[in-house]
Parts: sequence; C-alpha cells; structure tokens
Amino acid sequence: MGLYAFNCSEKLQTVNIRRGTCGHSVLSLGSMKTQWIWNKEKTKIVEPLDYENVIAQRKTQIYSDPLRDLLMFPMEDISISVINRQRRTVQSTVPEDAEERAQSLFVKECIKTYSTDWHVVNYKYEDFSGDFRMLPCKSLRPEKIPNHVFEIDEDCEKDEDSSSLCSQKGGVIRQGWLHKANVNSTITVTMKVFKRRYFYLTQLPDGSYILNSYKDEKNSKESKGCIYLDACIDVVQCPKMRRHAFELKMLDKYSHYLAAETEQEMEEWLITLKKIIQINTDSLVQEKKETVETAQDDETSSQGKAENIMASLERSMHPELMKYGRETEQLNKLSRGDGRQNLFSFDSEVQRLDFSGIEPDIKPFEEKCNKRFQVNCHDLTFNVLGQVGDNAKGPPTNVEPFFISLALFDIKNNCKISADFHIDLNPPSVREMLWGASTQPASDGNAKGSSPESVIHGIAESHLRYIKQGIFSVTNPHPEIFLVARIEKVLQGNITHCAEPYIKNSDPTKTAQKVYRTAKQVCSRLGQYRMPFAWAARPIFKDTQGSLDLDGRFSPFYKQDSSKLSNEDILKLLSEYKKPEKTKLQIIPGQLNITVECVPVDLSNCITSSYVPLKPFEKNCQNITVEVEEFVPEMTKYCYPFTIYRNHLYVYPLQLKYDSQKTFAKARNIAVCMEFRDSDESDGGPLKCIYGKPAGSVFTTNAYAVVSHHNQNPEFYDEVKIELPIHLHQKHHVLFTFYHVSCEISTKGTTKKQDTVETPVGFAWFPLLKDGRIITFEQQLPVSANLPPGYLNLNDGESRRQSNVDIKWVDGAKPLLKIKSHLESTIYTQDLHVHKFFHHCQLVQSGWKEVPGELIKYLKCLHAMEIQVMIQFLPVILMQLFRVLTNMTPEDDVPINCTMVLLHIVSKCHEEGLDSYLRSFIKYSFRPEKPSAPQAQLIHETLATTMIAILKQSADFLAINKLLKYSWFFFEIIVKSMATYLLEENKIKLPRGQRFPEAYHHVLHSLLLAIIPHVTIRYAEIPDESRNVNYSLASFLKRCFTLMDRGFVFNLINDYISGFSPKDPKVLAEYKFEFLQTICNHEHYIPLNLPMAFAKPKLQRVQDFFSFAVDRLTSVDSNLEYSLSDEYCKHHFLVGLLLRETSIALQDNYEIRYTAISVIKNLLIKHAFDTRYQHKNQQAKIAQLYLPFVGLLLENIQRLAGRDTLYSCAAMPNSASRDEFACGFTSPTNRGSLSADKDTAYVSFQNGHGIKREDSRGSLVPEGMTGFPDQGSTGENTRQSSTRSSISQYNRLDQYEIRSLLMCYLYIVKMISEDTLLTYWNKVSPQELINILILLEVCLFHFRYTGKRNIARVHDAWLSRHFGVDRKSQTMPALRNRSGVMQARLQHLSSLESSFTLNHNTAFFKTI
Repeated sequence: MGLYAFNCSEKLQTVNIRRGTCGHSVLSLGSMKTQWIWNKEKTKIVEPLDYENVIAQRKTQIYSDPLRDLLMFPMEDISISVINRQRRTVQSTVPEDAEERAQSLFVKECIKTYSTDWHVVNYKYEDFSGDFRMLPCKSLRPEKIPNHVFEIDEDCEKDEDSSSLCSQKGGVIRQGWLHKANVNSTITVTMKVFKRRYFYLTQLPDGSYILNSYKDEKNSKESKGCIYLDACIDVVQCPKMRRHAFELKMLDKYSHYLAAETEQEMEEWLITLKKIIQINTDSLVQEKKETVETAQDDETSSQGKAENIMASLERSMHPELMKYGRETEQLNKLSRGDGRQNLFSFDSEVQRLDFSGIEPDIKPFEEKCNKRFQVNCHDLTFNVLGQVGDNAKGPPTNVEPFFISLALFDIKNNCKISADFHIDLNPPSVREMLWGASTQPASDGNAKGSSPESVIHGIAESHLRYIKQGIFSVTNPHPEIFLVARIEKVLQGNITHCAEPYIKNSDPTKTAQKVYRTAKQVCSRLGQYRMPFAWAARPIFKDTQGSLDLDGRFSPFYKQDSSKLSNEDILKLLSEYKKPEKTKLQIIPGQLNITVECVPVDLSNCITSSYVPLKPFEKNCQNITVEVEEFVPEMTKYCYPFTIYRNHLYVYPLQLKYDSQKTFAKARNIAVCMEFRDSDESDGGPLKCIYGKPAGSVFTTNAYAVVSHHNQNPEFYDEVKIELPIHLHQKHHVLFTFYHVSCEISTKGTTKKQDTVETPVGFAWFPLLKDGRIITFEQQLPVSANLPPGYLNLNDGESRRQSNVDIKWVDGAKPLLKIKSHLESTIYTQDLHVHKFFHHCQLVQSGWKEVPGELIKYLKCLHAMEIQVMIQFLPVILMQLFRVLTNMTPEDDVPINCTMVLLHIVSKCHEEGLDSYLRSFIKYSFRPEKPSAPQAQLIHETLATTMIAILKQSADFLAINKLLKYSWFFFEIIVKSMATYLLEENKIKLPRGQRFPEAYHHVLHSLLLAIIPHVTIRYAEIPDESRNVNYSLASFLKRCFTLMDRGFVFNLINDYISGFSPKDPKVLAEYKFEFLQTICNHEHYIPLNLPMAFAKPKLQRVQDFFSFAVDRLTSVDSNLEYSLSDEYCKHHFLVGLLLRETSIALQDNYEIRYTAISVIKNLLIKHAFDTRYQHKNQQAKIAQLYLPFVGLLLENIQRLAGRDTLYSCAAMPNSASRDEFACGFTSPTNRGSLSADKDTAYVSFQNGHGIKREDSRGSLVPEGMTGFPDQGSTGENTRQSSTRSSISQYNRLDQYEIRSLLMCYLYIVKMISEDTLLTYWNKVSPQELINILILLEVCLFHFRYTGKRNIARVHDAWLSRHFGVDRKSQTMPALRNRSGVMQARLQHLSSLESSFTLNHNTAFFKTI
C-alpha cells in the first residue's frame, strides 16, 4: 500500500469520494492535495505477509510444532447463544395470544421484543482481549511473600522514631482532647460511659512512654489516670463502641477505650501509638534477633564451604565426581526455581491495583430497581365501637364499614406519584352489612358462588380480594413525600352530619347503637355508593438518600371537606399540615394502624400491579403482597427501556358543572359510573376490564366515583384503573353515566324500592384514540341527556351539526365534565412522530403503493420525537430502523436518512448519560434479520456504505463529527451483523478469504480511508471525536481478526499507521499508540504474530554461513530473528510494527516515550499472566518473539546506564575475535572477578582494559571513557532502525522509563530458552555482548533496595514532577536538627539515580 501524505497547511474542507473500477468509494481530498508518494518524514512501513496464504503453505509445519497452540486460532472461537430472558415473574407478562391479537405494527414489535430471548455472540476467549488487568485470573499479586527486614530500614525507623517521637527524655510527644471510657465491673461493654479528658503522651527518662489524662489543658493539677504504654500490645479501632473510638489492648487482657473528636485526630493518635508499640516490641526482640543472626552467619559459612566443594569437583578430572557434580548442580538449579514468583508480580502498576472482582459491565435490560418499601395495613378503628351482627362474643368493632385508599403525594413537585392502593379492613360481620352473607350487588358482577371461581394468572380470584400488603416504589425519594390515606364510607348524607357522632360522643353505647341502625339501613340500600369521610397522612423518607422514616406515625384523621376533595386540594392541605400553627382542620378521633418497613430480601408471594405472580410464589397462598404502580416522573434520567408487558389506563373524573342545567329536575347527589366499551351501538355492552375494589370482583364492568351530598358541582378524586385490550380501534371509548342518587331513608323502617335509588341524569364519553394515538391530556366533555346509537360520531362541533343522530345535549352542549387520563403502557406510544413512522412502515409492508419521498419525510420527523419515548422503546425503534435500512425501499436517500436517525438516537443517549442502554441493545437485543428483498444488502454492508457517504458530506460537519464521536455504536453493529451472517449462513466454515465478497473488502477499505484525514488532520479541531473514532476503529479491526481475512486486516492497519508521521504532535502519537495497544490486546495476538522460524532466502543463508562458520563452535540457529529487520517486521507484523514505533518514540519527548513504554510493558505483563501460556516453553517462545527489543535497548544503552555505569569498548578493535573477548570470562577465576569484594580496586580483563569498582554495589566504571561506543557494522549485525542518527540531544530517560524498560528486558532474558540465548550471543558482536551484561548490572543498580523511606519519598517526588501530585507524607515529622541531614541524604541518593523501588526486592531478584 502506498502512503498518504496530506498537505497540512490547508484546513480540511471537502472530502470527496471518487468511484473506483470496482464500483466502491475511494478517498480523494480535493482541497488537501493528496499525494500518493513516499514521504521521507514518515516511518518506513513494511508490507505485511499474506497471513492466510502463509498458514495454508506452512500447514504441515504448524501442525507438527509441539507449540502449535501459539500458532493457531482455536476452533469454535465464536458462537451464538440464546440466553433465556431473565424475568422477575413466574410466567411471562405477555399474554399467550398477544402477538396474534395485535394488529398494529408497533404493538407487534413491542410484544415480540418482550417475548424474545437474548441473542448473544460469544467470543470464547474474550476475557483475554483486554488489558492485563482484565485477565481472568484471581489476582496478579503474589500470594505469599516473605517479610524481610533490612538494616537500612532499621536505621531509618530508629532515626525517624527518635526524631518524631521526641528522643529528648521527658518531652511531650502529643497532647489533645480524648474521651475515655469509665470501665468497671457493673457496666457492660455496650454501656461504657465516656468522659472528656485532656491527654499528654510523654516519654519518661528511662525511655518508656506514659499517657496521662487531666480534667483540662493545665497539667499542674492531679492526674485523673495514667496508662503505661510499655504494657500495651496493640491499638485497634472500635467504631461499634463509639464514633472515632479505639482500643488499647494491654498484656493482662485488659483494655482501655478512648475516642477522638474527629476522624483526623483519631488517625494521628493511632499512628503515634502504633509507632510506640513498635518501638517497644523491637526492643524486646532485639536479643532474640541477635541470636538468630548469629545462627544465620554459621549457616552461611557452611554454604560457602559447600560451594567451594562444588568448585573443586568441577576442576576434578575424575568421571564419577564430575557426574556427581553435574547432577548436584542440576538439582540445585531446580530447587532455586521452587517458589519463584512471576517477575511482573512486583511491578508497581501490578501491585497498586487488584481487579479480582471485575465483572462484565454490559448487562441485559432490566426493570429499574427504585427505592421500595412495604406497607402493612393492620387495623382501622374509630371511637364509636360496638357488637355487629353475630359477633356478640367478639371484641367490639366499627359499627359501619369503612374503606381505605393509600397513595403517595409529592409536595415538592406538586403531584401524585403512585396509583391508589385500596384496602378493606372491615371484619366479616361488618362486610355482611353491604350485601348480606351470600350475594354481592348486581353491579359488581356475578353472584358469589353462582359459577366456578375464576383464576387470574394462576391465582384464585378469592385470594386477590382482600390484599392488605402493598409495595410502593419511589424513583426520586426526598422528605417531602407523604403517604396519604383517604377514608370513605357508604353514602349516607352530608359529611358533617355523618361525622358528628364520631366527634361528639357523650354516650358511646347509645351512639354506637344509633349509628349501627342507620348504617344497616343505608348499606342495604346504597351499599355500592361511597362518600368521602376523612383523611390522614404521614411522611415516608428522612432524607434524599431514601432512608425510611420507620418511626413515623399517621396524623390524626381530618374531616374531609366536600369543597376540597381533589388531589390539588390534598397537596395544599399537606403543605399546611407541615405547619401545625396554620392548620385549622377538624379532627375525627380514631386510629389507623399501618406500618412501613423495608422490603425483605427474601420476600415471597408478591404480585405485580397486573396481578402476575413474582418469584418465588407459593401455590394457594392467601397472604399476598401487591406492587403498587409508580408514576415515574417524565424526566429522561428516570427513563429506561421497557422489558415487560404492561397496558394500563388510569381515568380521573375531576369535576361536573351542573348548577346551570335545566334538563333534569333533580340532579344533586350525583354519582358517576364509568364503563369501558368497544361499540356505540344499542346492543353494545361494557367490557370486563376495570380493576375492582376489595371485596368485589377482581375485574368488573363498571366503577363509581364518590358522591358529594347535595352538590350540583361535585369534585372527584377517584382513580379508575383499566386493563386495555391489546388491539385498540376507533370504537373503544370510556362512557360516563351520571345518576341522581336518592339518599332519603323511610322513617317507618323500610327502604324505598331499589328502582327509585338512582335516576340517570346524563351521559358523556371520550374515545381513546385520536389519529391512532391514545389521548391522555385533560379534556372537557359535553353531556347529553340521552344515549342514541352511533353517539361516537358526535365528538366535535362540526360532526354534531352534520349528524342526523337524535340527541339532546345538556346546557347547549357546553363542556360540563372535566376529566384526565394517564397511560402506563409498554405497547402504546403517545409520540406522534413514532406513531406515524410505524404506521407508514405497516402500510408499506401491507403492499400499499408508496409515494416517493414519503418515508424520508417520516424519517426526518423522527428527529423530533421525545427523548423519553426514545429511551423507553429503544430496542423497538432501533430494530425497525435497521429493517428500513435494508428492506423498505430502493431510494438512495433512505439508507442515509435512516442512518442519520440512528446517529441522532445514539447522540441523544450519550448526551443524557444513557449510552449503557445502547451497549445492552447491541449485545443482547440486536439480532440482524435477513432482508426480504432478494438483492438487498445486509446490515453490515449497507451501514458501512452509508457511513462513507456521511463522512464525505463536506457541508454537514455536525453530522460528521457526531458519527466520528459515536462511531463505536456503528462499528459494533457491523461486527455483530458480520458474526451473525457467518454463523447463521454457515459461512464460518469457509476459508477466510471467501467469507465476505471482495466488494465488502473494498467498502471497509474505503471507510478506513474516509476516517484517516479526520484523525490526522482535524485532531486539533475535534479532539474528542478524533480520539473516539481512533479507538473505535482499532476495536473494530481487532474484532475483524476473528471474522475475516487476517492478511486483509493487516493491510488496513498498515494503511492507517502510514497516515502518521514521526514528526506528528504529541496528540497524534498518543492516538497511534492507543490504536496499537487496542489492536495488540487481541485475544490471539500471539498466533497473529506467528512465533515460528521463517527460512531465509538461499543467498542470505550462504552469506550467514560463511560469516559465522569460523567463529561459532556450537550449533547456531541461522533462522533466529533478533533484529528489527524488514523480514522480521513482515513475518511478525504486529509486534514488529509496535517495536518500530516504540523505537521512534524513544527519541521523542517524555509523554510520548511514557506512552510507548507503557504499551510494551503492559503487553508483556499480559503475556506473563496469561493462563493459556504458562508453560516455560510457551513463555520462552513468546520471549523470543520480543528479542529485537533487546537490540532496541542496546541502541539506547547510554540513556539507560549513563557514563558512570557503561563499560567502554571503544578501544577494542572491530576485528577483535569473539574468542579474545570470551577468554576473559571462561575461567572461574575471571568469572568471579565480576563480583569482586569490597577490597578489590580494579578488575582486569585479558584485553588490557581495567574496570574500577567503587564499592560492592557499584557499577562497572571504565577508566578514560570518552563516549558512546560505535556500533556500526555490516551484514546481519546492522540493525534496520528508523531512529535518528544522533541521540546526544536527548536527555537520559526518566527513572520510571528506565525501570519499565529494564523490567521488560529482564522478562525476555529470564523466559527465553538457554539455546536461543546462546545462539543470540553468538550472533551479536563482542561490543553488544558486553553491553548486554552491562544491562544486567544496570538492573542490579536500579533495582537495589534503598530503604522504605527513600522509596516513598523518591516515588512522591516523581509523581509530583510528572503528574502534579502533592501527597502528604505518611511518616512522623523529623526534628529540625535532623531535617538538613535527611535532606542531604535524599539528594545524594537521587544523584546516584536511586529511584523508587519495589517493596519486595528480595523476592524480585529471586525471580530473575
């Protein structure tokens, strides 16, 4: 592939797509003057190998390789699984025949969505496709590390303790207020009494510490108590005792309990006391420790003797002794390997974080779990009690029936936030007053026992009649939410008159008998009518966190005012209720026993608001709890995609204005009867779909509102809940029938006839649908005196004038009835644009001849749909858009407009912080459907093409920027579509080159070319967008390795990287390495790099043979690739590309170097902890793949080691033989000179150069070093590097960089096989071999243990320098007279490059 060189002097203005010969788009930049030339400033890009061809040609070699797992992708790497939809309910919430009964396309798709299981594309090794922190291992930290104590730490601790804990005898170390527990034998642990005392922590002349307490700061008075800390063995926190409390544990199992006033003071006291305890402990064990050290010295001496014996055996010529020596040495080698930890376990990045509990972030859609609480209704009693009916021997009860409805009201937002929960707490004897013992009123349905008991969702109807427990949920809890209880009774008359016996009760017995007699007559005649009586309220939450006010109680019962019945009136009364001094409400004595508690975790026998049983549910259970529906605020942040079927309509009659009507003579005690009908003909009847109230049928045909006595303009607060049918048509409507109810009772003790109880005084109705949508806004309806057939045709004034229907209107058809409704449905939408879009799609599917441009119009209108509707029906809308994308019409603009709507939805979800729903949709809900049209393209083909078309639109930069920013969504959709296509069409078994047509390859290539300029040129203009598309593209290409031709993906990566230049700004360099890091995190990264031997061309093999045949006495692998050559980069494309870019980055500024080194180190850490490649041979093969990295370090050795640690080979002639160099290391004596003791001043080599050793831990320092040695050579030893010729202009690497690079170097050297290492040593020059050894000594220097104090301080200094982190010291402050000394020591250590080191260096060196 050629390289792309863009003229960056001009801004990107147009991106034109010119058609290629294959019919697909090829990028050209008109204003950018694109040049297809080799740019000298760009990195030399090596063409990758044809991966699939190489695999096919070397099939025999790969299958015969014992490490073929490193060369082959595993079988069945990808699959599709169907996951059962997780439900809270015992059975599906969708009715069995719902899909057959549905006729609307939108309803059908909703039902299908809620019924379909999840379809997930599984990548078998996906857990290995992320960063090393995401690997599926328990922990990256070593489990057991021996705790070593070093002399330097002891010295520092003594210095610090003596300075921070006041080494001057008699000094006060710390003082302050504490609370001390008064402990004696009569007071239990939980009853300790704390007294405030002022404490002084002082050191006595003998070195011990004492803690004295005084009544105040003046310690001249007598001490109130003292604690000798030499008997203290531990100090621990005890928050259960008291806030900020801690316990001093003494030797005699006695404890002192103290408590600070703030958490900071407690921490400071704990640190000080723990240091004192440590000092006391150290002094006690000092004698034992000296004894142990003496024993260790003896053991060391014996080990030295054994080593001397081994050395003599090696020099011996006796065969048996030599055999014994070799066997012993082998056993010792194996024993040294026991218990070794992973090298990277001690890396600071690995030790800092532990991701053992990570779980996948993407979860299926689920119902939002809001703050829930349970309401248990126990009892309702007033002060008028007596014996009712046959209950002569039982306890007294209310003498008439009362009915309760509970609901939540939000004063802050001035609204009702829950449905009504109706409860009947009347005892059986009182219930019989309503309709006797055997029958119910005719209006409530069939007579009791006249037919077999019906079953609703597997639950007997009788078990649902008297539910006393409800679960409320609140999305936005706060203290101004109240639970309101409304009390109703049977219609009797005026509220004041009915409440008087309960308020003025001078003779309880006589009053109870009188009330009972009246109630018995009223119930038998007017039992189905209710009247308001009283109300009470109580707060629910203590705070905005949802803490329940469990101790709250209901207010007194307030008499209901007939002129203040509406919900708005209740909200006003609740506001006044919060101010008792302004409350002038009349109280009715009584008691309501309702408790509020948290919902138990193991709650069973609960049902939804639709009466569907929840798990777990016992059969024939009678103690059932029901969920009360919440009216979630219409705010986007509270919305979530629907997952269950729910279809409820709540109807609220608000007010009837009948004061000016002249049609009816009597219309005062007005009752409103509501029915739901599907026909306006004379033979039409009500549907049994209204939720009934307790004691009646669960579903009934009608519902009555409360009756206001002698009120011609009554207000209502009733809520009627309707279970809507699956299919709604234009005839569905709610019918209101108004009755005048006669409340007169005969004085002769007999009631009037039933036919005179109610008299019809009007009718009103409202259709549910208008333009196909359900109407829920507040309406005012006219009232008619009669109800002729076809009355639905008289809804508006125009139809009334033109209609021939004989109808008589009340008060001239003025709007007399005010109503409102509320829809809680997951299958019907009220959004006009969504409704019209789906309606048009349904017409097209049914064969309707489409008008050109009509679909595009509806697609554009979707940009105006409500965000709440978009989120709630997200899977339904997205799936329909994808169908339109591939199926609906051959118009060219339809796919682009459809993609623009998708882009709008995706951007809105991100803006609202709800992008997690998009990820859940892709993973679980999205299932690509095969297009119905024969020539239609698949989703991945069409979507990729439309993305190119959008990116080329020079005018609509807003759409381009959105597409770039949220490109991850479209790439993920393309990936799942590709995977589904391969698996469902059985294309996965084809060779990778045949899985997708060549045309699709061209589309992906064109898409890549369309993205490049937006990243490499517009990065400063759109930083977020360019970074996002860079990462999204990398993730897409990484997934393409699993699905398609891997050689083609290599070429795409090659083309993308060629768009970057070594002189790019820091941002682009970061983009490049983020891209490479994402690609290299592929789960099969090792097989992609083909870690196997590639035979060299014949001529090259002959040259190599003559070059090294004379020098090499051992067998040499001539195919070993150890340099960053073109052949290496071609054969091992990804690792070669990464190493080349790292080589360039090392010559750049700190930020770029840091990024590049982190990518390499994190990748090696991932290899080291990958559970699939833990065998030593596998690790050796992986390490061999990174062998050119050693050469990379050798090129930068001066920056790693510096002049003070380099060994100069400048004086050695290039013609010096390997034997001349090696002879200096062959004899045991000379080998031992590399580790000479402290008294050795010089170490001599046979080539005449001397190395000065400053101390036992110092570096090899050459005499007369002048500079960096020349490494120029010819042939194979010449490194193919793109680094700049001179490195003198660059500063030495940062300590973090050096240590990271050396960690990678140690991993390679440790893991690579001995044969490969020997072969490598025989290939490199003597100069390089010396530098390899010097690198090892540099490792000893940089990883030496410098003490805990220096580690922490140097680490903090590094963080502060590079990240601006100003962390407080965790140690006690030093004394002033020692601060200068300590600072000087730190500066001296820093000059020696004593960087922060690992906490367990002894264990670290054991791993090497």
